[in-house]
Amino acid sequence: MVRHAMTATQDRPLIRLLPGRDRRVKGGHPWAFSNEIAMTPAAKALPPGSVVRLEGDDGVKHGAWHFNPHSLIAARRLDPDPAAPCDGAWFRARLAEALALRDRLFDRPQYRLIHAEADGLPGLVVDRYGDVVALQANTAGMDAATPMIVEALTALIAPRGIVARNDAGVRALEGLQEEVRLLAGDAAGATVEENGLRFPVDLLGGQKTGWFFDQREHRARVAGLAKGATVLDAFCHTGGFGIGCAVAGATRVTLLDRSEHALATAKEAAAMNGVADRVTTQRGEAMETLERMLGAGQRFGVVITDPPAFAKTRKDQPAALRAYGKLARIAAGLVERGGFLFIASCSHHVAPGEFADAVAWGVHRARREARILHMGGAGPDHPLHPMLPESQYLKGMLLHLP
Repeated sequence: MVRHAMTATQDRPLIRLLPGRDRRVKGGHPWAFSNEIAMTPAAKALPPGSVVRLEGDDGVKHGAWHFNPHSLIAARRLDPDPAAPCDGAWFRARLAEALALRDRLFDRPQYRLIHAEADGLPGLVVDRYGDVVALQANTAGMDAATPMIVEALTALIAPRGIVARNDAGVRALEGLQEEVRLLAGDAAGATVEENGLRFPVDLLGGQKTGWFFDQREHRARVAGLAKGATVLDAFCHTGGFGIGCAVAGATRVTLLDRSEHALATAKEAAAMNGVADRVTTQRGEAMETLERMLGAGQRFGVVITDPPAFAKTRKDQPAALRAYGKLARIAAGLVERGGFLFIASCSHHVAPGEFADAVAWGVHRARREARILHMGGAGPDHPLHPMLPESQYLKGMLLHLP
């Protein structure tokens, strides 16, 4: 066993950090950037997604990493042991560890099973809908490892279907093509169960991995305020917030989104939960439609705005902050006196404090007073890596507007 490990270590390519460029890695950061690595001809020739040993120029061993010589994030840590096999059994052990944690956190198999670096599988996202699974491999290493991941998932939870939702734009940064396909089994449709509600999920035709588990706790919190209120759910996707409010006793719910497919799924969900008579849908570009509603004097007891990321890259940050401020101004104006506003950002390039400042500016511009009742992020099935602030992407604010 020892001889085998030594041989595996010796056969694994060695990548070195540049002199003086190892501070972050030594501090526990799970990434090494291309300008921190000695990009020798041999390193540049390695296939994207190779498993390598990473060492400092001082000889300090930093473990086993996925390596892509063509990516800005050139190396992502897999294991502190440079001899870790990173084979099928290794992936099964990592997945089993994440599964055991989720089973402690939730009483039903409806959750994000793998949240990338925080679960020790950088670049991999796995969402579980009972016996159907959606997988997203956003790095060359995880893309190459997908057959082992599928085998491990099959052994651990025996899903009826495993769907690849490899259509995230970040795959292009790794030199990967986008694709959506059934990897295993015969099922691509699923039902998510959350807070006592049921929602249909289209894993092949819906957005991202089908459902946004990260907002689970925020949806429950907002629904608790909706009894007897009129509700506007903007950027509603398939209606998770708004339908939850209807079930909780809202008198009327308006779901607003630009996607006809999402709204059709939301209508199906409203019927599944027995609230179709109190839920209406409106198709349109949300920001433009909200401005028209404001100008027409419409008001609601609860307004929810959960837009897609306004900042796709770091250079988009200033424009994104202006957009969040504008959204907060318009949305606050749509809230009736004594009502509630929930506003969220999933832009990881916008820090929590910056988002809060933008919202406060927008509410002030709407000439509304406000109390912040809650500020939070994603649920516990979206753990954060302590050395990777980028993993704290979701920000949600709940405000009371007297």
